[in-house]
Amino acid sequence: MNVRKRYGLLGAAGLCLVAISALVPGSAAADPGTPFTGGVQPAANPREGIQDNVLISSLDESSVAWGNLPLENPDTAKGITHYGYNTSKSSVLTQDPNETYKTEPDKNVYLTFNGHHYLYQGHELGPQGYVTRVDLDETDPAEKVRLLADTGSGADAAPPTFDGITWDPFSHQLLLTSEATAPAGGVFALKLDANGEATDHLLHRLPALGSGGYEGIQNDPDGNVWIVEDVGGVAPAGHPNSKIPNSYVYRFTPKNRADLTKGGTLKALQVLRADGTPVTAADLATGQDPVIASLHTYGAAFRTTWVQVKDLSAGSTAGAAKAGATPFKRHENGVFRPGTGFREFYFTETGDTNADSDLPGAFGAVFRLSQSGPSSSTGRLSPAVIGDVRHTGLDNISFATKDQLLVVEDAGDVLHGQRNALDSGYVADLGGGAKSRSLVRWLAEGRDASATYDALFPPLSGGATFNDGDSEITGIHVSDGDPGVTGILGAKVPTPFTHRWRAFWTQQHGDNVTWELRSATGGH
Repeated sequence: MNVRKRYGLLGAAGLCLVAISALVPGSAAADPGTPFTGGVQPAANPREGIQDNVLISSLDESSVAWGNLPLENPDTAKGITHYGYNTSKSSVLTQDPNETYKTEPDKNVYLTFNGHHYLYQGHELGPQGYVTRVDLDETDPAEKVRLLADTGSGADAAPPTFDGITWDPFSHQLLLTSEATAPAGGVFALKLDANGEATDHLLHRLPALGSGGYEGIQNDPDGNVWIVEDVGGVAPAGHPNSKIPNSYVYRFTPKNRADLTKGGTLKALQVLRADGTPVTAADLATGQDPVIASLHTYGAAFRTTWVQVKDLSAGSTAGAAKAGATPFKRHENGVFRPGTGFREFYFTETGDTNADSDLPGAFGAVFRLSQSGPSSSTGRLSPAVIGDVRHTGLDNISFATKDQLLVVEDAGDVLHGQRNALDSGYVADLGGGAKSRSLVRWLAEGRDASATYDALFPPLSGGATFNDGDSEITGIHVSDGDPGVTGILGAKVPTPFTHRWRAFWTQQHGDNVTWELRSATGGH
């Protein structure tokens, strides 16, 4: 085995592995292209013991932040003292039944302000949410991560935990989503000044954008805010390992794109059958409507429209169902394809994350929504990637080039055990008109000692915990850091590791490390 390693000091843990690229015996050579496809693919890591991350041989990585890194400005009263830990229950950063809560930094936003380079993240777990900023130029660990906000206004004084994040250049604020169901979930804003600092250090809820289990969030150049929801459905009768579709795709059109507090119109995506009738939640209540299988068939295409979500009294999910929108099986992320003038929007569907699921659409997909423009009222929906048991739990996505879509898994502990494989990151080549889609593995995720402990020793029955098991891939993010309208993801065609383009991903659970990817042959 030909192995490349880079080591670094990870807090008090001492010397830990920071990067590995490996040539794995028997693995397939990828087609030449970007560093994401130009090397030798690794095999997926088995779910056993402690495993290192293994990258395609053309990539390298180094850590930019890790769980036990102390915050520059801790809020000790709330226990928000470390990048990936909340110490309100215990100050012991060990694998103990009373260990601290792991807060799990999630999706990433990379921005450059006045020549300074930052990575912004919300935190998904713990007693409450907060937002941190990693200073990518800082070498002193004590000054590297800053707490930007952990307090909301009014009823949100202790804000919910956060999953999704995007930068809104029109209102000059971070938009963060909470996956919690209504009324806790929704969209929160954190304004930044010209130097990338929080202006008032308060998180402000944006009620007009609704309240639901929101996850992925994305802007477009018209000022619309796109949101994908992650709310699991119930198991239909006779199918205990399957779930019915219960999550929606939303588009919010503001009255004033520079001030989202002025309100606007929230709509949800509706898929139409061949005869023009809508596919609704009522139609999919058993999880067996033939339209689900059709949606997960290469070459299929469905007309779409947007319906207004007028009733938000019981939350966005109920309101979208009442409006006749079409639910899917748990969205995670959505992005615009660069080079298309924001006419193609791609979003993931996680699926059931259980190998024993016996209903259509069990293993999710990546869907392509094609429209004449980002504000168009109609479009066409088709599957770009269809999941199977070996490629499922499809989570975060980001474009590496115009045609190369990075897709990462969060399959979960149950499915990891069923297939004896931890999560992977893939490249889907969208070029051409293939009726199927081959995937190149660029990352075989490992499992560190902390995650292994949490997976092997879950809490006692009835015990509360904020710590998950196996490591998860999230936060895949390719950006040049442009905070202007021209920096909206999808406005420029990325050129990874050149011309200021950088790539990051977050390894949730366990040690909670955020990594920066690099070309193994040079470049950033």
